[in-house]
Amino acid sequence: MKNTFVCNESMIISIPIGNLKDAGAVHLMPEKFSCVFKDSYKVFVINGKPKPLGAAQAIAGVFLCTLGLIVSEVMPYTLPCVLFVVSGLLSYAAGKSPHMQVAKLSLSLNIISFFWSIAAIALSVFFIILSNDHQHHTTTVFRGVSGLIMGLLVVECFLALFLIYWLSKAVCRQHFNTLPIILLKHGD
Repeated sequence: MKNTFVCNESMIISIPIGNLKDAGAVHLMPEKFSCVFKDSYKVFVINGKPKPLGAAQAIAGVFLCTLGLIVSEVMPYTLPCVLFVVSGLLSYAAGKSPHMQVAKLSLSLNIISFFWSIAAIALSVFFIILSNDHQHHTTTVFRGVSGLIMGLLVVECFLALFLIYWLSKAVCRQHFNTLPIILLKHGD
């Protein structure tokens, strides 16, 4: 038979007890004690910084979509960047409220955003190489906009990767079958 309970130090209960010599059985156990729960979702919110990163991801996505609408040559690989806006808003929402469904949806959209950013970088390189073959499209403005789009896509790639790391720590965890560690501390 397999052990179903695992002590993984995710919950530590500290109970200070009195001195056995000085107190009777009545004063041995305190009325209040502390319980520290190392929740990986709280670690995600504190260390993962989902609200500022989600806001940055959404703003960069809006900027990419706007550039795609303004410059028609880059529209094929910047218009689907609406996904970055939605992913950023969900990452912000996952950091604001502790709903596991929002965190799971944010994780899935960040994975899709990561792969789309890699594909969009490859497409933008392809379009830049293709536009260099046609000399009438290689203006300074087009090169500048293409460079800006490439930079924003790289930023989106790293933001999505960072959020994937922290969201996976929050979502992919054992919810049940954990035993707490109980520490009994002797009083002075």
